[in-house]
Amino acid sequence: MTRVHVTGAAGYAAAEAIRLLHGHPHVELGVLESRSHAGEELADHFALLRSTPYRFAPPGSVAAAVHPGDVVMTGGGDEESRAIVPALLTQGARVIDLSAAYRTADGAAYGLCEWHRDAIADAQLVANPGCYPTATLLALLPLASAGAPRHIVVDAKSGITGAGRTPQASTLFAEVSGEIRAYGLSGHRHQPEMERYLRAGGIGASMTFTPHVVPITRGMLADAYAIFDEPVDGVAVEIAFRRAYASSPFVRVLSGARVPSVAAVAGTNDAEIRVDVAGAVVRVICAIDNLGKGAAGQAVQNLNLMLGFPEESGLSDRVVVA
Repeated sequence: MTRVHVTGAAGYAAAEAIRLLHGHPHVELGVLESRSHAGEELADHFALLRSTPYRFAPPGSVAAAVHPGDVVMTGGGDEESRAIVPALLTQGARVIDLSAAYRTADGAAYGLCEWHRDAIADAQLVANPGCYPTATLLALLPLASAGAPRHIVVDAKSGITGAGRTPQASTLFAEVSGEIRAYGLSGHRHQPEMERYLRAGGIGASMTFTPHVVPITRGMLADAYAIFDEPVDGVAVEIAFRRAYASSPFVRVLSGARVPSVAAVAGTNDAEIRVDVAGAVVRVICAIDNLGKGAAGQAVQNLNLMLGFPEESGLSDRVVVA
């Protein structure tokens, strides 16, 4: 079995990755490192991990324990990843980085699984995408076959776990309950990531991006609008989406009366997409779980691709979310 270590293990995304890896049939968990909770049991911090025997290890424990062929998921912040990832790679580990440190860096495979499978499979370092880019890119990349849109508008809403597990974020629910809060209007940190990989996929349009936080624990809904200069063939666009995701076990392209649902994807690595065309405007709606497909679930899917396992390995369970 391949050993998988986790740094920054006390964060929401890292804890979700640990939950998934705990039940993975082909890997074993190694060191779970946390600067803030070293020595403490995971069961005391995460209810979903209460039946597990794991304890947080102090900083430096992963570097001391890692062997060639191990995999490390780095779940800390950008600066922490920049500090530890080069040494881990030198030690022969393969790394899946959940921070934003390497998402626009040369030498890292971008871990949007449905669009970069071959690069991920061969990579030593995979940059796991952000939650907003995951939903947005899944929604828009199939449109490259329809031509060049003039402008793109993305209106996206995230559950509060997208703010991270920090003292500042711990009071956020009381502040957003009954509220829908727009933020990052002068430039969200994920926008350059989205624009870079849209351009790489053949879509170079300018973008207006508006993120919101909404009072749900987990989940994300992105409404994306691509505006073209000429009317678009709606049948051809739907065919393009179905072809793009025909071999993707986690992406459902909906039609008829069905619309993407956050409740339908909560606790999973699934994505639901619906595309509609009205003249020169294409609307695509995408629902994901920001901790699942937007973070930990996609990290495990990347792990499976890197190690040659079926993509679904360890990702069949569903969390019951109130």
